[in-house]
Amino acid sequence: MSQRDTLVHLFAGGCGGTVGAILTCPLEVVKTRLQPSSVTLSISEVQLNTMAGVSVNRVVSPGPLHCLKVILEKEGPHPLFRGLGPNLVGVAPSRAIYFAAYSNCKEKLNGLFDPDSTQVHMISAAMAVKGFTAITLQLDARNRGEKRMGAFECVHKVYQTDGLRGFYRGMSASYAGISETVIHFVIYESIKQKLLEYKIASTMENEEESVKEASDFVGMMLAAATSKTCATTIAYPHEVVRTRLREEGTKYRSFFQTLSLLVQEEGYGSLYRGLTTHLVRQIPNTVIMMDTYELVVYLLNG
Repeated sequence: MSQRDTLVHLFAGGCGGTVGAILTCPLEVVKTRLQPSSVTLSISEVQLNTMAGVSVNRVVSPGPLHCLKVILEKEGPHPLFRGLGPNLVGVAPSRAIYFAAYSNCKEKLNGLFDPDSTQVHMISAAMAVKGFTAITLQLDARNRGEKRMGAFECVHKVYQTDGLRGFYRGMSASYAGISETVIHFVIYESIKQKLLEYKIASTMENEEESVKEASDFVGMMLAAATSKTCATTIAYPHEVVRTRLREEGTKYRSFFQTLSLLVQEEGYGSLYRGLTTHLVRQIPNTVIMMDTYELVVYLLNG
């Protein structure tokens, strides 16, 4: 891959990650609020009448819309973009590096394996993966009127509490999340290839020149949405484990210990808490990111 091609993929990846992060930040905050173990503390109790006529209280699990309503009522719209700054600082370069590395790996591996085969996409995705989140800021769920942490305050607090080790909390879960990226790209590339083959066959039949059209980008949007839905649903428990590991004063110590503790104390359903919101956020984020990336690459390559 030439230096120009590398720069094109760097720039396109950065653009895709940035646009996606900005437009879907509120959903990321809501998803993060639903994942922690302390989430039930912010939910109003529901009064039920028993058969004996005695009133009892029960805490119910919140939904995405309820969580969004609580945030807006108690804290206003500003918290919906909490952590966006640090997130962008990480997302732009990480996505830029990821897409450049993925394209580079794919080109090199095409010379070793069958070009654009499943093996090529799996290895390229695994080698290029790079994660970044601003969860620490988003987990600072405080009521309006209380002092909130800024990015530098958050860094200082983490260092004071846990030292350098605190910045790497949840890394084991992040590594487990590599599987999600691998599954996503294998399915995405497969659907994209099928769409390309169909278009080539159609243009040859009609003896027309193959050029990019709006329908091609719609097809890529559907490919991104389908692949991300499958990958996220399969690998979602690692997201919950990672968030729990990053809670302040947590009792969780390692990936498998957290996974086991969650199942024991809260049941298997806890491993998928916040999945609906995560999908609602991840699908448009992935569609926006992938289509922006593909569009920028297409425009720069003419």
